[in-house]
Amino acid sequence: MAEEDIEPAKLDFEGQRPGEKVLFVFRRHIIAMRKGFWLLLAPLAITAIPPLIWQNNLELFWLPVGGLALGLLFFFYHYVMWYFTIYLVTNQRIRQVTQKGIFGKDVVELRLSKIQNISYNIPGFTGEILGFGTIVIQTFVGDLVIRNVEHPDKTYNKLQNAVANAVEQQGDHEEVTE
Repeated sequence: MAEEDIEPAKLDFEGQRPGEKVLFVFRRHIIAMRKGFWLLLAPLAITAIPPLIWQNNLELFWLPVGGLALGLLFFFYHYVMWYFTIYLVTNQRIRQVTQKGIFGKDVVELRLSKIQNISYNIPGFTGEILGFGTIVIQTFVGDLVIRNVEHPDKTYNKLQNAVANAVEQQGDHEEVTE
C-alpha cells in the first residue's frame, strides 16, 4: 500500500489526541517480505523432488500440494507482519505500530519537536531500481531506524516538512504563553 492510498483527513486512530491531524501514513517496501516469498517457494520446491524421481508412484504427486499449502501458511504469516506494521505521522508525533506475531503489536511514539536530525540511505543498485531504503531519525535518547522504506526520498522530505512545522508551531506556542 502506497502513501497515497490512505486519505489522511479521514484517518482516525486509537490514541489520537484532540487537534491532532494525520499528515501521512507509510509502511515498509514489499521487499521487506522477501523472506516470506522464499518460505513460500522452498517447501514447494523441496516437495516437488520426490515425484520427479519416482514418477510411477502417483501418490507422491500430492506432496507438492502439501508443500504449497505449507508455503502459503509461512507466506501468510510474513504478509500479516508486513501489512500491519505501519508508520503514522501526525502534526505532533510519529507513531510506529509494529506487528509482533499474529496477535501482538508494539507501539513507539516520537514527538516531532524532539527530533534532531533525519537522514536516509538507498542501499545501492537494487535499492535504487526497486525504490527502497533506510530512514534514520535521531533524537536525544537514540535513533529510530526504519529499514526497507518505500520511496525513502519522498518520505524523508515529508518528514522534514512535518518536523519543521511542528518546531514552528511549538515556537509560536511558547511565545504566546510567555
